[in-house]
Amino acid sequence: MNILIVEDDVRLASALKKILEDNAHSVDVVHDGQAGVDYGASSLYDVIILDVMLPKKDGFTVTAELRRARVSTPILLLTARDAVSDKIAGLDSGADDYMTKPFSPAELMAHLRALTRRQGEVHFERITAGDLTLNLESYELTCGNKSITLSFKEFSVCKILMANTEQVISKETLIAKAWGIESSASDNNVEAYISFLRKKLAHLGSSARIETVRKAGYRLTAGTEDTPDGEA
Repeated sequence: MNILIVEDDVRLASALKKILEDNAHSVDVVHDGQAGVDYGASSLYDVIILDVMLPKKDGFTVTAELRRARVSTPILLLTARDAVSDKIAGLDSGADDYMTKPFSPAELMAHLRALTRRQGEVHFERITAGDLTLNLESYELTCGNKSITLSFKEFSVCKILMANTEQVISKETLIAKAWGIESSASDNNVEAYISFLRKKLAHLGSSARIETVRKAGYRLTAGTEDTPDGEA
């Protein structure tokens, strides 16, 4: 998953980032409420972990602004305050869940699993597109009776393309979602992984193709016309 952390405590934010990255998630971190609104409104994230006590805008305000902007990304509020009135205020502002500090890594991961099941991100264990099936737990890509296990980055790119079949996805969007907004990844990284995936599709004998749409990005299609692998 792509996760946004909005936390002004730099040490806690770093600890959260490490926990999530150790569990194979892509993480971006910002440290104030206005940045939380700006990043959260991008719709690049599967979950937003949001502290309540933030500079510029508090977590309740950030949540309310994102919901008014029709951002439906699940929001997990973090706070040291455990008063019932604070929990009610957070949920009423549009948050999906509420967790008080301190908490254990296991508790955090349990809350995230519950949130994504509710949202539908991992409710389905696989994505299908044309004759392809991608297992979201094992990273296994299957076509007919043949299958291959993808690397984590191959899986991340493939998942984005398969979840948006027939839609053009820009290189910028692929970098933001698969590597993270603050990543140093470049167009060359995207081109390399697109090439890897095209070879995997050919190995599986799939009729699906990753098409290059010049000056726009890539599109996964179930069509039968071949796309030269060297075309990036």
